[in-house]
Amino acid sequence: MQRRSITLAALTLALAPLAHAQGQPATAFPDKPVRLIVTYPPGGTVDAVARIVSPKLSQIWGQPVVIENRAGGGGLIGAQAVLSSRADGYTLMVDASNHAQNPALKKRMPFDTVKEFEAVSLMIKVPNILVVAPSFPPRTVKELVSYVNANPGKVDYASSGNGSSPHLAAELFTLKTGVKMTHVAYRGGGPAMTDVMAGTVPVFFASLGSSLPFLQSGRLIPLATAGQTRSAVLPQVPTFAEAGVPGVHMYEWNAVFAPAGTPPELVSKISKDIATALNDREVRARLIAMGAEVIGSTPKELHQFRKDEISKWTAVGKQANIALD
Repeated sequence: MQRRSITLAALTLALAPLAHAQGQPATAFPDKPVRLIVTYPPGGTVDAVARIVSPKLSQIWGQPVVIENRAGGGGLIGAQAVLSSRADGYTLMVDASNHAQNPALKKRMPFDTVKEFEAVSLMIKVPNILVVAPSFPPRTVKELVSYVNANPGKVDYASSGNGSSPHLAAELFTLKTGVKMTHVAYRGGGPAMTDVMAGTVPVFFASLGSSLPFLQSGRLIPLATAGQTRSAVLPQVPTFAEAGVPGVHMYEWNAVFAPAGTPPELVSKISKDIATALNDREVRARLIAMGAEVIGSTPKELHQFRKDEISKWTAVGKQANIALD
């Protein structure tokens, strides 16, 4: 009897912590700092958006939100850093349009974008905008098409690199209009924009966010926006559809992703909290002021958006014969 009593007592003590744990709610997320890995360097649109949103997220969560820039490889270096992290919500990725363009254009990918990243929230979309040098004669899309057709082989357009958003936007435009322009690839949007303002290369499909100050000062001339509606910060600039070229929709977008395997309920919570942060009056105003369309999507909406983007740019890449190593 004594031995039996000791055994029962030992079993009770062993099970007590488990029973206590099962009777208590799980610790609310987050209970420690959250890392936001930004796949581009400081100073760009992706970094700026993350730094505008993160303080509000920190306030909502009651924990620090630490931004870590992991630039390189068109977003691939940062993505691989996220994939090597635990799928527990404490390491998230803020990525851009290349998230969908890389698998559409690259011959080889180090991972399966759709299968290995959980979609969390599409935060913002910033439309590309067709701009020209002040010294370049055309002032409308129609005039540009006529000018290029009248000067075959003589009109160049700049991009921030082969396969970049400005490059793809220009190729989409040429596919829709049939015009032939020569691609001049730069190493980044800054050098490209500098040469366009100087008139060295007359045409550029810039990001509205980075080009807005130069558009407002008259150092760049806008012809049309690749958004589906006119921009709130440049309401006088028509969409491509309004300018007579429907189907030219091109955005540089920023979204949050998590490693595959992150619990669905946690993905949903993070997504809702990001939407709350984006709907803050000050956060929203700052994003709109830089030319962004504020979204705050659900995980399901971002997942479908990503698949649609991959399909779209796969088709454009094949038609325009664009392939990246």
